Amino acid sequence: MAEAYILINCEIGSEEDVITALKNIDSIKEVHGTFGAYDILAKIESPQVEDLRETITWKIRKIDKIRSTLTLMGIEGQS
Repeated sequence: MAEAYILINCEIGSEEDVITALKNIDSIKEVHGTFGAYDILAKIESPQVEDLRETITWKIRKIDKIRSTLTLMGIEGQS
């Protein structure tokens, strides 16, 4: 199982809308609003790394009002 954590910056005041959109993506397992340098933290899981890449590129990064993302990939076997 491939997993990643995605740190997300969005437009001011759009956090709840972005969180709602993220929760509608099947491979996203957790979503949290955060304080600090990033606005939202999301955990994503898929059977294959390529599936993660597709979801991040074509679903998450296309959500309206997301300004930027930073993806942290989990290392298989180090959990």
